[in-house]
Amino acid sequence: MLYRGMDRAQLDAAYDNLAAVTSSAKLLADWAARSANFRERHRGHLGLAYGEQPRERLDLFLASNPAAPTLAYIHGGYWQMTHQTKEMYSAMAEGAVSHGLNVAVVEYTLAPEARMDRIVGEVRHAISWLHEHLGDYGAEPGRIYVAGHSAGGHLTAMTMPLGEVRGGIAISGVYDLEPVRLNYLNEKLGLDEAEAQRNSRMLNFPPMAGPLIVTYGTAELPELCRQSIGYAQAWAMHGLPGHLLPIDGADHFTILETLARPDGELMQALLALVRG
Repeated sequence: MLYRGMDRAQLDAAYDNLAAVTSSAKLLADWAARSANFRERHRGHLGLAYGEQPRERLDLFLASNPAAPTLAYIHGGYWQMTHQTKEMYSAMAEGAVSHGLNVAVVEYTLAPEARMDRIVGEVRHAISWLHEHLGDYGAEPGRIYVAGHSAGGHLTAMTMPLGEVRGGIAISGVYDLEPVRLNYLNEKLGLDEAEAQRNSRMLNFPPMAGPLIVTYGTAELPELCRQSIGYAQAWAMHGLPGHLLPIDGADHFTILETLARPDGELMQALLALVRG
């Protein structure tokens, strides 16, 4: 047995979200169409370079009054799925912009071109870039919040020690990378034991950080639920601010609707975080 009583086949299945949600292809196609529609309706600053690599780019969508907090959204795709781009998630800005928040949708280099250390470094650099440049667009650089889904949930957690980050929402993330190192995902990631350990948030808690909401859908794969529950408990045990927020009935993909909709549960949690 490789991990928690699972052999390789069981461990692969335990982290295969696309196979677990049979409607995932349709949901992703719907996101892409809605995102294209949002970009047509809401003019943004697209393809802003925060680094030199082709995918070190972000799209910035400003609220009607740009002098507002900014949400940096980090997409998922298990750090490697090339169909996952910032363009697919423009619609993630719809709810936040309607509530007067700016949104930056962040892209980053994927495996196998980039190892995990570099991916984490790029996302952290994107946050630093926003802090340095939001003022150029009339936004408030001192009020940056981060949210991300799946791999983006992990990357959100990796940004929490940054002084520029006021708070975060980690959605359906993976916080212990050991099972990832041992399953099919590592064929592209190429994690060794040391790299998995230093990029596992479950093993590395900051001495201080802004509040973090750890959230997951109750209809997700059991391993994804376990990762979120365990991480939120450990975060609290280390005396860090934040809480666990299960979204009843949501799966690994439909949970995003609760952030995209202006009246969604995660959207309301974000507003409480910003106002708090």
